[in-house]
Amino acid sequence: MTMHPPDHRAGPRPADLSSHDFMRLIEAFGLTGAWRWDFVSGRQVWSSGLYRLLGLPESETASYERLLSLVHPADRDVLEDVVQIVQAGLLGSHTVRLIRPDGTARTVVSRGEVFFSPEGHPVAATGVLLDVTDRERLVEMHRLEQQRRASLAREAQVFIHTEPRLPLTEYGPDFLALVGLRREEVRADWLSPIVPEERSRWRDELPRLAAVGQPFSIAPTLRLAEGGSAPFRMTLVPLRDGTPDPVCWTAVITPLGAEAAARDRPSREAEPAIGVEPAIGVERAIEGCHLRAARGLLDWTLNDLARESGVSLSTVRRLEEESEGPSSRSRPHVLAALRRAGIVFTLIEGAVAVARAE
Repeated sequence: MTMHPPDHRAGPRPADLSSHDFMRLIEAFGLTGAWRWDFVSGRQVWSSGLYRLLGLPESETASYERLLSLVHPADRDVLEDVVQIVQAGLLGSHTVRLIRPDGTARTVVSRGEVFFSPEGHPVAATGVLLDVTDRERLVEMHRLEQQRRASLAREAQVFIHTEPRLPLTEYGPDFLALVGLRREEVRADWLSPIVPEERSRWRDELPRLAAVGQPFSIAPTLRLAEGGSAPFRMTLVPLRDGTPDPVCWTAVITPLGAEAAARDRPSREAEPAIGVEPAIGVERAIEGCHLRAARGLLDWTLNDLARESGVSLSTVRRLEEESEGPSSRSRPHVLAALRRAGIVFTLIEGAVAVARAE
């Protein structure tokens, strides 16, 4: 039997994609675009994706000066100017902000390359812009959240912590500094932050409460790094992702002042084996300011919250301005949308604490 080599003259199969096809598919998401500049002819070309990224019509003439004009004034000096590119052949990688003609801002990474003649003269340049707005926004949100938590811990001894399961063992550095323990010590014994005389109580009680899978509060006495001890309230809230079992638990740890301790004492005498305060009433305690705070943690606009909750923009605005009370039919939909996005509302000492799950 004679074997014949495959015939390539028929051209590429329909499933084959060229580099141009790949670029077109990638740019269709509106997150990237490319440009090329021929210094000899002076011709500049922008891809369709770049026009979309910049918010410009494709009828506009491609121009590096026009691209620079869209860069935020505070970032403009970061990018190379025309002389640096054409004469010196300089073109680096930078992260800058763009202000599009419609007023919206985007953060982009700019990468480029200059091509040289055999004599070493710059003859052309090409570059690509990648939209990293969401990534940069998440980084900034994370930084602000960490800053907020550090401030709460430093100024008010309030700690917010999330873990996949109970009991808690991976506390942050601020809490570990409060109780004077190393992370390894807490990992080895989750009861170590609690004073020895209460450990047997919480060893039995906390797992039983966690097994119910509902929010609850406990008030253990914690050891302090500088010596002595102090009562703290730990409010623990389960977070679910459409499943019956919690995917993680968020704890809000606050100091239990002398006044609060005196108020709690009668209930402890009546039920000395439990000492647990159920987290109830939070739904009616949530006010418009808490909705705005939750939206701020998510970096959502009013339109975002309206879309995610399925209610009108005007209704969301009325809820935040409290012109609609707790009995509003739309209110549960708004709260459900915020919780799906990771927001936790907790009632602590009669006040609502708003946090975002990590």
